[in-house]
Order: sequence, then structure tokens, then C-alpha cells
Amino acid sequence: MPYIIAEPCVDVKDKACIEECPVDCIYEGGRMLYIQPDECVDCGACEPVCPVEAIFYEDDTPDQWSGYINANVDFFNELGSPGGATKVGVVDFDPDFIKALPPMAEE
Repeated sequence: MPYIIAEPCVDVKDKACIEECPVDCIYEGGRMLYIQPDECVDCGACEPVCPVEAIFYEDDTPDQWSGYINANVDFFNELGSPGGATKVGVVDFDPDFIKALPPMAEE
């Protein structure tokens, strides 16, 4: 898995990363965004535009957010690799790890 999205994205979903992604591999779940590892071309375009600094190369993910590596994998266990987030739209799903988190952003 090249890049993952971690806790700062939960309940924020800014989507600047989606606009920069050249291969449409960033999917929107219920509470956060997720990068499809098989569709990602490892270009890194998403990382610098994230206003909350939630995107990390997998090996550079801070220890306190290492659980998000598995959450990103779990998100795609059933969804698979649909070949583009735009045609899928918002997926009303988050892994249990994400569902269990308290609210992170204020409305």
C-alpha cells in the first residue's frame, strides 16, 4: 500500500486530494476518505494538498495512527478495486475502527 489517509481526515473530508489525484483512486466513505492501493500510482500528488496533513506514505505513518493502515485495507475488502472513485460516489461505509471513533470535527 503506497499512501494511506489517517485520523486528521475523520469527519473533515476536505477533498482537495481528490481534485489532485490523476487516477481517481481516492474514495469517500462515511466519515473519511480512503486511497485504493491497487489503483494508486504512488505519485504523491495528494499528500502536499491535504490541508489537515492526513496523507502519509505507508512506511512514514506516525505510530499513533498505524491503525489507519489496516482501516484503509479494510475499507476495500468488500469494495475491491472498482477502477475509479467518481463512478462509485460516496460509499456509506467505514471500517469498525473508524465507526468507533468519537466525533472529530465540529459542524
